Amino acid sequence: MNSARMALHAVRLLASRGTLTVTELARELGVAPSTAHRVLANCVVSGFARQEHGGGPYLPAEAMHEITLSITSAVTLRDAAGVQLAELRERTGLTTSVMVLEGSGARFVQSLEGSGPRRATARLGRVLPAHCTSGGKAMLAFCSAGDLDRRFPGHRLAGVTGRSITDWECLLREFARIRLRGWAANIGESDRAVTGIGAPILLGSGEPAAAVTLAASASHVRTRAEIEPFLEPLLDAATTIQTLLRGSRTVRPSA
Repeated sequence: MNSARMALHAVRLLASRGTLTVTELARELGVAPSTAHRVLANCVVSGFARQEHGGGPYLPAEAMHEITLSITSAVTLRDAAGVQLAELRERTGLTTSVMVLEGSGARFVQSLEGSGPRRATARLGRVLPAHCTSGGKAMLAFCSAGDLDRRFPGHRLAGVTGRSITDWECLLREFARIRLRGWAANIGESDRAVTGIGAPILLGSGEPAAAVTLAASASHVRTRAEIEPFLEPLLDAATTIQTLLRGSRTVRPSA
């Protein structure tokens, strides 16, 4: 297998698993660890992989998400979400975003800062721990058990603030609630000053493709009563994006 084929195989494994180690790639390719390390290093240089720390697993990087968003199809995620984010911002005055999973993190791939006093700052390009964000939780809730195990080896959860969920069983119970109601909330879990709500955008298979989110200043939006008025606009936007991606009619989850 030549170097190009090995690199493509590594990218495919990263896309399907969410994380990849040198040992895993060496075993998959049937090569020495030193060769697998060179392949992954080239993926990093090309923007397809990244490491959060030296010696850690490799994660999908920006180039992979750009391909996902621009891949040839009737309607791309970027196309489907663009108008909806603008309309959602107009309806709510809050900051609107689209997030995708990146290993155990969630990346903001589209973001429009709100115009009202309750808005939060746009976070385009940032990656945050998925379990600490509304969009990340909305997507993780619809991942398979095996996918969750790959994204969170040993079920270890690092907290960002004192409100972050760091217990695996608590997180699973949170996922059950999200699946039941169709949306997720983050009240100071990634930033004490920010409240976020997110809804998943699911493929026809039921797997999460992305999430659409609203972010507000926690000083203005914190309680369920304060969140409630924004749920219908959020779920409407998520449903429209999902419908465009699937190319067929879907039913909006009930709040």
